[in-house]
Amino acid sequence: MRVNVLVGGPLEMVPTELILQRKDEKWIGVDRGALRLLKWGIKPVLAIGDFDSVTGDELQGLEGKITRIKTYPPEKDYTDTQLGVKFAIQEQADEIEIFGATGGRLDHLLANLFLPLQSEFKPYLTRIKIIDCQNVVSYYLPGDYTISRLPHKKYLAFVNLTPVRGLTLKDEKYPLQNWSSQIPFSWTSNEFTAEENHFSFKSGIISVIQCSDQLK
Repeated sequence: MRVNVLVGGPLEMVPTELILQRKDEKWIGVDRGALRLLKWGIKPVLAIGDFDSVTGDELQGLEGKITRIKTYPPEKDYTDTQLGVKFAIQEQADEIEIFGATGGRLDHLLANLFLPLQSEFKPYLTRIKIIDCQNVVSYYLPGDYTISRLPHKKYLAFVNLTPVRGLTLKDEKYPLQNWSSQIPFSWTSNEFTAEENHFSFKSGIISVIQCSDQLK
């Protein structure tokens, strides 16, 4: 089962068309994301966050339309996105796809990008994706993988988020053989050579980003 999480990031980076295609799936609205879901005719199973970006009247409106609302103080141990993912895990999701988590403040973007590396979320790392109008970010543990090209995504990036050993890009446009690094690094602007390509690595954590130049 896929659980979708909508965070309250800048609307211009939110792929509204894709969200509407998933109208009948399970959604969690994080902070202002809950308001946006209702506006688009989607009733989330849960609204969660500190709701510091909504007015008192807007919050009251949520309380009249959403069955489960969990409100937290701004001073808390979890970010709003972490709370959304935490409850998606409790819903026993096989896939957790996060929208509205990019654009705007850089500190928010980095917090969301690094979220799956944290000990509480790392067991679910391969289930998590971050999606916006230009990018789809997936996470991988060591292994040998086949990846499929997504529609409208020209570019392919491999980003080691931790020290990594033995990264090999077997059949991409720009191949790489048994590369290792102790610092984070982005092999950016690579491309598929077929509808499916392959890569492998021996240790560490890697994010793979399929992306495009234009908003879609």
